[in-house]
Amino acid sequence: MKIGILSDTHSKIKEAKDTLDFFASNGAEFIIHAGDICHYETLQALKDCGIRYVAVYGNNDARLVEYHHEFNLVKEPDYFKVAGTKFKLMHLPFYMSADAEVVVYGHTHQFACEFTNGTLFLNSGEVCARNKPLSECVILDVSESRFDVTYFGDLIELKKFSYERVKNG
Repeated sequence: MKIGILSDTHSKIKEAKDTLDFFASNGAEFIIHAGDICHYETLQALKDCGIRYVAVYGNNDARLVEYHHEFNLVKEPDYFKVAGTKFKLMHLPFYMSADAEVVVYGHTHQFACEFTNGTLFLNSGEVCARNKPLSECVILDVSESRFDVTYFGDLIELKKFSYERVKNG
């Protein structure tokens, strides 16, 4: 299953929509937004893209609380299962324990991909291109045996990472 991951869209609504369109055109079946959504229009674009999604509140998303029941917004840390895989989703990297197979976070505006003791820690970087002249996102391809991560900058493939899943029990 292909999962599109984005974070830190901030005020860049066009870039957020372009990223969502990119995920759709590349076969994403699920989307994760790791917070700092900041605008109703970005939430609406997530909902309208036609792909199941989850979005976590970031430290700049307090004004979005009034829309909580209109969208699939969750508080951190949020645990869910998709593609037979346990995920933990948060914005702030405060809950970095390996209590899920995939830990997705944002906030740092820095792409990170680490596989430690069977847990994939993943930060897709920033869509907003605030700290660098590059809008970033990730597509995570989850199979029964592997995690394949493709890192994109300005919707161009920059790096690929592949990890063998560790099945416990």
